[in-house]
Amino acid sequence: MLKFFHMRCISYFTLSEFCFQLYLCGYFVHKPVCTLVVDCPNKMTLPALQNTGVIYRRILSQFPQDISLAFAYGSGVFKQHGTSQGQMEKNMLDFVFAVDDPVTWHTMNLLQNRRHYSILKILGPTKISSIQNDYGASVYYNTLVPADGRIIKYGVISTDSLIDDLMHWKTLYVAGRLHKPVKMLVQNENGKLRAALVSNLKSAVMASFLMLPESFTEEELFLQIAGLSYAGDFRMKIGEDKSKVSNIVKDNIQHFRILYSNILRDCPQVVYKPPQGRLEVDKSPEGQFIQLMALPRTLQQRITKLVDLPGKNRDVEEILLQVAQDPDCGAMVHQGISSIVKSSSITQSIKGIATAGLWKTVSYSSKKLMKMWKGWKRKHVEVSLHLSRPIKPPMAAEETITFPEQD
Repeated sequence: MLKFFHMRCISYFTLSEFCFQLYLCGYFVHKPVCTLVVDCPNKMTLPALQNTGVIYRRILSQFPQDISLAFAYGSGVFKQHGTSQGQMEKNMLDFVFAVDDPVTWHTMNLLQNRRHYSILKILGPTKISSIQNDYGASVYYNTLVPADGRIIKYGVISTDSLIDDLMHWKTLYVAGRLHKPVKMLVQNENGKLRAALVSNLKSAVMASFLMLPESFTEEELFLQIAGLSYAGDFRMKIGEDKSKVSNIVKDNIQHFRILYSNILRDCPQVVYKPPQGRLEVDKSPEGQFIQLMALPRTLQQRITKLVDLPGKNRDVEEILLQVAQDPDCGAMVHQGISSIVKSSSITQSIKGIATAGLWKTVSYSSKKLMKMWKGWKRKHVEVSLHLSRPIKPPMAAEETITFPEQD
């Protein structure tokens, strides 16, 4: 082996060149180091479509196998309100792959799937990984990729960046997608990553509690949770269906319930009544302070910037205690979340133009606009049908029903 490298390589070579040589020697040919968990039930793995495990396995087999976490999400995986089964099967399948070593992974993927990349492929795996990690939401997306009879989009993020987003909501980009039901496909034995996944769900619950009234329904909670990653997203104004959040939740209440029921039962801040589908949360200043202290670090920092006067530099704990007593506490939390999402959605979208290429960007954007138009049209039809229903006239005086007085 060493003799082989001595013959074929110069004295100094990059990691990507080294990996390329290993590939030529057969060292990276489909040697999985992860565990496939397609259709295996657990807290983070939810049922999506029946008998689709083979599709996901076939698609995953086309990529380098050193993936620490992989999941599928979106309207191609989970049915959304107003979408037929036929439409759903035509929708693009969205994936996210978390990898421990982005340079090595992109090196192998460029060898296997070079056509997936835009003109940036000429820069090589090291530069691609730098673009992935240093700009936007630390995700590199390849979109409108044909795979096994479907069109897919997949994002690549480093495992460390994913854990950081899950724990601290640095961008709320991938963490926000994991607030909603996803189809978990690969998950290795990384204890830190598993803990971060659960922490992300708990943070979503706490943030939602602060923005909801004292008493609310499960559906209201799930609508609040599902909307966290869209608060402040400029694409919700142009490019996304305005009913997107409600469409996600309406037909997937059971999936949300499976994802969050254990957290809600164990949370001392709420009284959870599953049979009635209702919850009551502690809205006292003390209760809200506990909830604020449980929020991710980045969100706490954004909230304190809204309150703390320049030059004061008070402790975060002191400021959050003040926020907990403010009647506009929920609005401050929402504003803090919006500031995180707005920043990451803009920078990631700009980055997406380069990673997808101009033609794919135009094609992808036009499909999004068409989807937004169809959503608006569907909502308009529903409103028109509601308004066209005949209004029952009031009963005539002689027909008015009266009840005898009680003794």
